Amino acid sequence: MADDMTSRDMVDVSEDAAPSAIPQDELNKITDALIEAFKTVFDPEIPVDIYELGLIYKVDIDDDRKVDVEMTLTAPGCPVAGDMPGWVETAARTVEGIKDVEVHLTFDPPWDPSRMSDEARLALNML
Repeated sequence: MADDMTSRDMVDVSEDAAPSAIPQDELNKITDALIEAFKTVFDPEIPVDIYELGLIYKVDIDDDRKVDVEMTLTAPGCPVAGDMPGWVETAARTVEGIKDVEVHLTFDPPWDPSRMSDEARLALNML
């Protein structure tokens, strides 16, 4: 990831369809709040939150304020594979204005350490 990326840049908020009916300033506020919510979820084996680890691949917010999250795990055999998507859903549901949340787990592309932020690398002494 580029060093000059902001937190919001790290989440791919899809805008493939027509422009959103949600005003841009509200969409930005929801996106920032989602990022903060994702940062409350930690991989229990790594002392870094899932957002900084790069486990959140994509976030779509539709006009009805339904959030679809595409995420991965550090490894397919992760012991919390059955639990972590629920943790992410619970965290996202705390964001004001969100009406529904669905989390999808993917391993394509597989996660690798290059997806981590500089903050995560520093926390893990990888800089």
